[in-house]
Amino acid sequence: MLERLSQQAPDALLALIRLHAADPREDKIDLGVGVYRTEDGATPVFAAIKAAEQVLLDTQESKSYLGPEGDMGFVNALMPYVFGAGDPTFGGRIQGMQTPGGTGAVRLALGMAQKAGVKRVHMGVPSWPNHAQILADLGMELAAFDHAKADGTADLDAVLAAINGAAADEAVLLHACCHNPTGIDYTADQWAAIADAFAASGTFPIIDAAYQGLGHGMEEDAAGMRGVLAKVPEAFIAYSCDKNFGQYRDRVGAFYVLAAEAGALDTAFSNANALARAAWSMPPDHGGAAVRIVLRDAGMTKQWLAELDTMRARMRQVRDALAAAGSAGRIDLTPLGHQNGLFSMLPVTKEEVAQLREDHGIYMAASGRINIAGLTPGNLPKFIAALAAVAQ
Repeated sequence: MLERLSQQAPDALLALIRLHAADPREDKIDLGVGVYRTEDGATPVFAAIKAAEQVLLDTQESKSYLGPEGDMGFVNALMPYVFGAGDPTFGGRIQGMQTPGGTGAVRLALGMAQKAGVKRVHMGVPSWPNHAQILADLGMELAAFDHAKADGTADLDAVLAAINGAAADEAVLLHACCHNPTGIDYTADQWAAIADAFAASGTFPIIDAAYQGLGHGMEEDAAGMRGVLAKVPEAFIAYSCDKNFGQYRDRVGAFYVLAAEAGALDTAFSNANALARAAWSMPPDHGGAAVRIVLRDAGMTKQWLAELDTMRARMRQVRDALAAAGSAGRIDLTPLGHQNGLFSMLPVTKEEVAQLREDHGIYMAASGRINIAGLTPGNLPKFIAALAAVAQ
């Protein structure tokens, strides 16, 4: 049986991690791994999560099964932050379930779309590589359009063309904020145009919300998505707590359905539960339970939001410093100042990426994607100088 398998290409970022770990240079810079880092290079556990985990340790009496929907206390406690405190259920039309991270939520969203008859998904590229991998694994067709323009802003015409041109058995997948890998988000006016296009065309939206709070704030980062949901009858939302709660390895996510009417949700989630049961049976509980405890305690919630503010402010400072540098060789760094989140793309060649790694100990994806959080006041001058030397 095993002889029938063909060798698969290794994950490029995992290979990059190994190369960086083996590099003996003390001034090496890791811009590849997609996690938040402090100025000291650490990816700490949130203090609010630590406090919640202590509550779990002291009070949790069982680790018995919860079911494929997971911790519904977590799912419901998160909703006011995602969909707005006024009416987070949109009149009883939104319901959710827990998933293993944002990846599990995206997989479930696309699997549900496929089960509902969607065969083709329009998506702006470049995008998170796993989007395309999940679509391919499901046997769904990817219809790519350009997400970014050369000046470092979003290509609104391209997304509107995709929405307006989609057939009845097609969907459009968008990032809610802090676009991975470009950092290029839609403006408020662009989101309004996108919402109008979805409403007029009837095209089905799938929204991947993996970085809420890392751009401009929890409310600001959700505004565009909420505007779309307010104008469409149906949508799927894939949500991740891995970044904004620092729950990377605990795999904390949620899948939400907006239905045309509340009565349609039971049927929708009978299908979602069946897909989840077949894929992972039920999600891991620990991380979701910790988030639930944080969101139900006013003091812990305040602490979590303060920690998130610190993360966001640090990344904004790095972006401002890059933009202030103006350029590095032929690379214009100013667009990075108005982009958001952990990632941005540099217009460098694979050969230049290799030269940065070999000559300067700077590690980034071959695509030119960099993790902003890998830069600090201490290593930023070296990075800019190395980029100038390589990108002539």
